[in-house]
Amino acid sequence: MTSSRIALSKVPEVTALFWIVKVVTTGAGETGSDFLVTHLNPVLGVGIGFVLFVAAMVLQFRSARYIPALYWFAVVMVSVFGTMCADVIHVGLDVPYLVSAPVFAVTLAVVLVAWRRSEGTLSIHSVTTRRRETFYWATVLATFALGTATGDLTASTLHLGYLASGILFAVVIAVPAAGYASGLFGPILAFWFAYIVTRPIGASFADWMGVSPARSGLGWGTGEVTLALLVVIASLVLALSIRRPKDPAARHSARSSLRVGG
Repeated sequence: MTSSRIALSKVPEVTALFWIVKVVTTGAGETGSDFLVTHLNPVLGVGIGFVLFVAAMVLQFRSARYIPALYWFAVVMVSVFGTMCADVIHVGLDVPYLVSAPVFAVTLAVVLVAWRRSEGTLSIHSVTTRRRETFYWATVLATFALGTATGDLTASTLHLGYLASGILFAVVIAVPAAGYASGLFGPILAFWFAYIVTRPIGASFADWMGVSPARSGLGWGTGEVTLALLVVIASLVLALSIRRPKDPAARHSARSSLRVGG
């Protein structure tokens, strides 16, 4: 890969801090979406979520390189809007999670197959063109919608509650980690498996903290939990910005030493 292509990379390195920020953004997206649609008119709340989602995508696509603040703002808004997509289908259209979760899974599979056939790879380290970036964000949106529906399926439909659901998916995420460590899973499979599972982990724990005791939560409030998580995200993104290698060659060296994600 040439240095000019490396400089155009639009995604971060996959490190432990990457996964921490990812989980926190899923929680903020879940409670942020709930706050908007319950404290405002639901149509207005979804409209605000959509406008912010579009704004985040425009900023991200217009950027010529990976900028931590822009990238993670985009992830947060994909989290919010992905949650809204899943909730609108369930609440607005009365589609049960037992139906919507498999539909989102098929949608994700279709996007991944189209991406693989078009580009020959699903590696996030190859996201250096506009078309690959489009596939990448379509995949991310699908994973958030799938994760939301799956988390609500276990918490509500299967009556596990939010805390038990969070613990369940925290155990499940050990599968791709163990598969990658043992060589059973390739880096790309391990990455996207883990990426999907982080959604219900963060969302379940955030819901547990935010919703009322009547819904098996702690009752801290979705607005308060969202604000606290956004402060955490901002602090972590600042740390990522400080730590980020400025030299494209340095990023390439770091990428070569950490193969997770392809």
